[in-house]
Amino acid sequence: MSEALVKPKKKNPVERTRLATLPPGARSRSAQGLTRAAAEGSFELQVCADCATVQYPPREVCGHCLSEHLTWEPVDNRGELIALTTLRHSNDLYFRERLPWRVGTVKMAAGPVVVAHVHEDCATPDTSGVPVRLSLKLDRSGQAVLHALPEKDTPNMNDAPQMRESTCDPKFRRVLVTDGKSAMGMAVAKAMLDAGASAVFLGDPTTWKTVAAFDKLAADPRVQVVELDVTDTDSVDRLAASIGGKVEILVNTASYLRDGGILGRKDVILARDAMEVNVLGLMRLAQAFGPGMCFRAADGSNHAVAWVNVLSIHALAALPARGAWSASMAAALSAAQTLRAELRGAGVRVVNIFPGPIDEEWEQLTPPPKLAPSAVAKAIVRGLQDGVEDVYVGEIAEEIRERLRENHKGVERELGQ
Repeated sequence: MSEALVKPKKKNPVERTRLATLPPGARSRSAQGLTRAAAEGSFELQVCADCATVQYPPREVCGHCLSEHLTWEPVDNRGELIALTTLRHSNDLYFRERLPWRVGTVKMAAGPVVVAHVHEDCATPDTSGVPVRLSLKLDRSGQAVLHALPEKDTPNMNDAPQMRESTCDPKFRRVLVTDGKSAMGMAVAKAMLDAGASAVFLGDPTTWKTVAAFDKLAADPRVQVVELDVTDTDSVDRLAASIGGKVEILVNTASYLRDGGILGRKDVILARDAMEVNVLGLMRLAQAFGPGMCFRAADGSNHAVAWVNVLSIHALAALPARGAWSASMAAALSAAQTLRAELRGAGVRVVNIFPGPIDEEWEQLTPPPKLAPSAVAKAIVRGLQDGVEDVYVGEIAEEIRERLRENHKGVERELGQ
């Protein structure tokens, strides 16, 4: 059974900070299907449309009948661990720094035999094998790898070193929530504390405004209120100079939501205000906090690990009634994808959250179903604990996501009505 992670001691400031290394990241184009599945938290492999053979590793043609008709489908992730070894030497710098490392062979119930990283709670196989379940995880280079996990969850499972490397668990990490006075920000702060975060820096963009729930949350000794206005470069830079070296997870909850399209207005003030918060605010935060997080991306067991953007499902499908806001969400998603590419070199994961309508003040007239901020916050924590990149929250977000895959023009027309 995995030993519980011990809260790290304060680092000696004169000690060397270990620089980030990455596992080998080269993959074929076919193998990126595994990456997509891992990024969304699903388990999918190629299945031949002609003979139904499950393929692994990913390939261009079926290994059984040579058909080119291979589709990515969810498959049974159960299997038996039939061989196990422990690596104690590696020529690769990333693995050399993390030895010993368990690797094994798993015979899947779906057919293929695969090589996977093996969780330390999986028993050593005997002549009959050990039942396990396979999971697709993103490694520090952002590529999909297979992990063999125990049949059922075990205590402190995510505390194992291999899992700590492939996930972004908030446990014992320090979290910055950019807008702590919004309902979403307060819910995220509470969820992070419940998940074991050692400290939460709670951004206050409106120090003149009194919010009882915010003051109550700020009374928690693990919470430190900080002034932060993402529309003010000086405010962002001052905070980064103060706590930038301490932030291990940043959750950007700053958001500007208003109704309004394009033709019904005589100016671009609404669009400019939305871009100022949703897009330029993200960029200011990235420029101020990104370099420090990259530098601390390998700094002990609580290294800097994740950047979370709370977006909207309408970043993928515009809502014309809120056209200016939808445009800012799409631009924020594009900026987040650029940030993901830039932070990947240090192994810091960018997690994008795509919720449906959230039950907050600017959604008062939106009909149900609406999401409670606490539900979105819990989904954020689950996404970090599972190590995914894209999290779709709520019935509406899931429905739009699936319909975009089937017929994106149909979604465009229906939302336009």
